[in-house]
Amino acid sequence: MELVKNIFFNTDKLVENSVVKISYTGKLFQDGSDEVFIHYGFGNSWDNLNEIKMEKSELGFQAEIELVPSETLNLCFRNANNEWDNNDGQNYIFPIEKQELSLVVKEDVSISAPRKLRKTYLWSKKIRLAVYKLITYLPKIISGNYKRKVNNDNN
Repeated sequence: MELVKNIFFNTDKLVENSVVKISYTGKLFQDGSDEVFIHYGFGNSWDNLNEIKMEKSELGFQAEIELVPSETLNLCFRNANNEWDNNDGQNYIFPIEKQELSLVVKEDVSISAPRKLRKTYLWSKKIRLAVYKLITYLPKIISGNYKRKVNNDNN
């Protein structure tokens, strides 16, 4: 997804509490810089300010960052010679969307409402018991060493 001036993201939209991969092919890449650092922060006051070195590839410089809950992601780039690409002093600013609650599954867990076992789990237990009984008792029945228990409740 290209949002502005040679900055690409690996996702359609920036969502809080997710990791995003940023690709940069702007002025510093085009000028042939060997090292580029991404300088980023969140919100109007650049909270959680950080700077990391980007990996160079044939397609540009790339880095992964974690998006914290905020309204915006603010970016600018610099090379090893301290030359900056900051969108002509305006920085690169992208909106961050809130995480959709419909995608978050909340499970009500309480002692009064026990969870039901899945049918596949119950069937696997029954099959294991049947195989155990076959392995244990079938050789005894075939060899004649199997004795039935007799109830002596004839009082």
